[in-house]
Amino acid sequence: MPDFRRFTDAISYEAPFHNNVDTRRLQGMDASDTDAMWVGLSVYPPGATIDAAPARTESVYVVLDGELVVTVEGTEYVIGKYDSLHLNQGEVRSAVNRSDSPTTMLVTIATLKDA
Repeated sequence: MPDFRRFTDAISYEAPFHNNVDTRRLQGMDASDTDAMWVGLSVYPPGATIDAAPARTESVYVVLDGELVVTVEGTEYVIGKYDSLHLNQGEVRSAVNRSDSPTTMLVTIATLKDA
């Protein structure tokens, strides 16, 4: 059976290493029964950042509006509307919204599996 969720019911959470970023969990973890991944929506106002840290699991970023500069292992990527970026587990990444407008990004993250 599908697990339909309204954005108005999205769960706010504190993302590690994120500064001034509004993060909401749409599916997975405490938002729904999805177990292979979870999906979030992040809004980065101008100047918002992610400090350099390794990706905990495999992740995909998709910018829905605006622009975000993401640095992965020393290489800078400017991700604009509808652009995507795949991160492998352990890759060190940081990000900043250098623009004058908010950036909205959809994030899909693999769920950590017990070893």
